[in-house]
Amino acid sequence: MASTEPEHQHREDEEAPAGDDEDTGAQVAPIVKLEEVAVSTGEEDEDAILDLKSKLYRFDKDGNQWKERGAGTVKFLKHKESGKVRLVMRQSKTLKICANHLVLPAMSVQEHAGNEKSCVWHATDFADGELKDELFCIRFASVENCKTFMEMFQEVAESQKGNEENKDATATADALDKLSVEEKKTEEKAVEESPTAAKEEETKTSEDKKEEKPDPST
Repeated sequence: MASTEPEHQHREDEEAPAGDDEDTGAQVAPIVKLEEVAVSTGEEDEDAILDLKSKLYRFDKDGNQWKERGAGTVKFLKHKESGKVRLVMRQSKTLKICANHLVLPAMSVQEHAGNEKSCVWHATDFADGELKDELFCIRFASVENCKTFMEMFQEVAESQKGNEENKDATATADALDKLSVEEKKTEEKAVEESPTAAKEEETKTSEDKKEEKPDPST
């Protein structure tokens, strides 16, 4: 009678799992080589002068109610060359922009009625890729952060008045300089034309006198 022990042992060898810590020494090359990609945020030429965590709302005119835009970080970014300042806020998880507009001299911010941790302001916003007139409300975790935001907002708006005045003054100076250059060119042209005109007049006068001279033979 044939023994079944070898067959039974062979079956156990097939069913025995491989050791989890077994090192085969094989090296597997990656299928796809990932290269480092530089990501631009559009903020490379700007310096952050304020950075606070907050929650932003916009007023929906159609529904006559406040709607949340997102929770994240609100920043005031000052351009290194132009000096212009814009307000930018991104959602914390997706980094989606929920507010993006310049802080202009005519803007003002005020405390939201009944809530010392919130404030409101009007702006022409570009967060959705097109300019829209928005009424924003922003809420902070503390009264101190809200006051800091409002003070910086007003300070920036005031500073932009100086930029506007400088811009107007530069434009006026350029216009006056252009006007003076044009006047100078006109004067130079008049001076250049004067000798020619005088010479033509002298020639004409000489010819007239020659025609009027009597004939000696008469």
